[in-house]
Amino acid sequence: MEKEYTEEGCNAFLNPIGDALYVIGGKWKLRVISGLRDGSKRFNEIQRAVHGISARVLSAELKELELNGFVKRVVHHQQIPVVVEYELTEYAGSLSNVLHALADWGTMHRDKLRQER
Repeated sequence: MEKEYTEEGCNAFLNPIGDALYVIGGKWKLRVISGLRDGSKRFNEIQRAVHGISARVLSAELKELELNGFVKRVVHHQQIPVVVEYELTEYAGSLSNVLHALADWGTMHRDKLRQER
């Protein structure tokens, strides 16, 4: 039995997906989040953990992730020179299931492509 789709039903399904992709989409955001999963890091440490990202792009990604509540910028004023670290917020933990689902799907898709070759 085929399910009937209405425009309203499609929009109710696709609009939240669009919102999610707007916030976490792109090549680097989820990689930056993954790079911070094992604890806070300084800028250069994140750049080393996320292979291939430029300093300019990393800076922009961190700002967007901070605006959306996934990353917190922590400034240690008591140290000289001042140390700035980035860490994941509790809210970033809400992406855990998404990251695992994407990893599982990516593995399955890569295996499928290998089998077809």
